Amino acid sequence: MVAPANKPKKLFWGLNALLGIAFIVELLAPKYSSGLDAATIALAALASVAALNRQLPLQNVLPAALITALIGGVAHGLSSNLNFSIPFGPVVFSPASGTKLFNTIPWTVPLLWIVAIFNARGVARLILRPWRKIKNYGFWLIGLTAALAVAFDVALEPFAWHVKHFWLWQPTRLPVTWQGTTLLNFFGWGFVALLILAFATPSLIKKQPGNPSAPDFHPLVIWLGALLLFASGTAGAGLWWPVGVDAAIAAVTAVLAVRGAKW
Repeated sequence: MVAPANKPKKLFWGLNALLGIAFIVELLAPKYSSGLDAATIALAALASVAALNRQLPLQNVLPAALITALIGGVAHGLSSNLNFSIPFGPVVFSPASGTKLFNTIPWTVPLLWIVAIFNARGVARLILRPWRKIKNYGFWLIGLTAALAVAFDVALEPFAWHVKHFWLWQPTRLPVTWQGTTLLNFFGWGFVALLILAFATPSLIKKQPGNPSAPDFHPLVIWLGALLLFASGTAGAGLWWPVGVDAAIAAVTAVLAVRGAKW
């Protein structure tokens, strides 16, 4: 009989094993099926929640996940309504993105926000670890998390649009785009990330005093795995600028995170 204390650990490793299998299949057969894409996103979100549950009680982690999914999903729902097109700009979700919630956004979009925010925050904590005792650490953590969430989307957009055809960006008055994605989208990601963190951060703060925990590299692994998947897909499509940007984001965050964790 499995001891109750071991159940979260077994669940964590089980989810990550399944995620690893899905990730390898995605790399080897990127056009396998849209169902695999949805499964990979769902497993990544669940693994991110399970990883945070190793540090915080589930009653803290679940509200943060729900807040993240709700705010991110509603924001994308507003943008997909071409009468509003805020905060990301006018976007149309294709049938390849999967079944839609309320006939508006794919059910995977709220989960994608959990992956982006939870792991961006985990990477930010590693980078800022040497300064975790300074007075304004919390504000720095929120700001860096939002910046990393934007970087995640910069890597995601060419992959999601040009490779997977999950969504299509409509033209705007802004003359400059990133691989066809309006720059308004990235300002929107930064704003929504800050809004999510404003509501979710109280649930993510460890309130019980104790010795500093060891650095958690799980968010960095998920982060680098996602960037590798994006870069692999865009390389297969011959989009070399996004590949270079993905590699630069991965290299900088990896170096800063490992450096911070060693302090």
